[in-house]
Amino acid sequence: MRCAGVNANDGTARQADSRSSIESELATQPDCWLRAAGLAAELAGVLPARGERVAVTGCGTSWFIAQSYAAAREASGQGETDAFAASEFPTGRRYDRILTLSRSGTTTEILDLLARVGRDVPTVAITADRDTPIAAAAQAVIALDFADEQSVVQTRFATTELALLRAHLGQDIAPVAQAARQVLAAPLAAQLTAARQFTFLGTGWTCGLASEAALKLKEAAGMWTEAYPAMEYRHGPIAVTGPESVVWLFSPAPERLAGEIAAAGGLAWQCETDPMAELVRVHRLAVAAARARGLDPDRPRNLTRSVILAQARPA
Repeated sequence: MRCAGVNANDGTARQADSRSSIESELATQPDCWLRAAGLAAELAGVLPARGERVAVTGCGTSWFIAQSYAAAREASGQGETDAFAASEFPTGRRYDRILTLSRSGTTTEILDLLARVGRDVPTVAITADRDTPIAAAAQAVIALDFADEQSVVQTRFATTELALLRAHLGQDIAPVAQAARQVLAAPLAAQLTAARQFTFLGTGWTCGLASEAALKLKEAAGMWTEAYPAMEYRHGPIAVTGPESVVWLFSPAPERLAGEIAAAGGLAWQCETDPMAELVRVHRLAVAAARARGLDPDRPRNLTRSVILAQARPA
């Protein structure tokens, strides 16, 4: 696995000795991915079948994983697949199956959506706990309890459900897990830990991963980050690039883009590894950045494990 940056400032960052929950959880991702991939065959009757018109929905991290899966499923030729934030789901559209993603199984927007949809269309919930309201509301449930987390910030649960979905599409997860192990074993480059501004870019199914990468740095470290489809970077976002900026590419850079990033004063960072394994590097960076700022990466400011909204009272 090779990673390349435009500037030549090499080095590594020292890691703290004590581990937070999120560090322990993200370190187990390769094993969780392989376990999830092993479930794909037995879940063939629950997950979307080839040719079905499918909608995938979630909130926050789950929405970005939905985007990645939707793009990957369409690209594999298995059927039209749309991804929506649960609050923006167009209930008037007709789908053969609706797949809902929620680690906690308690997210208000997902519960509201399932109530609106009712029994008119098959619904499937992927969650970490079978004994939750969402699992009861959906017609079928997949409980990845072995990937549940203590940390508020999602790492292994989100990537594990994506590993399951990728395996269901026929993708081999073994080399992806091996690539993640290499990422976990390698030191973080000082080029990354010294940066103060990040923009994440993707194409196709990695657009969702780019958005998820940006969210991890926001959640764990309180950093302002951005994410775009790679070709959109030139249409405005390049204006914020300068010294101490990293533009992190989750897919091969479009022609001449790396040079344009360098000309703007930034670092174009891209690795020859599976994008889901590369997301693990962002997880590690988010923890390092949180610690450098004196923050607890397990308990981000203003966030809770699940967003549960109070019900409006009748007037």
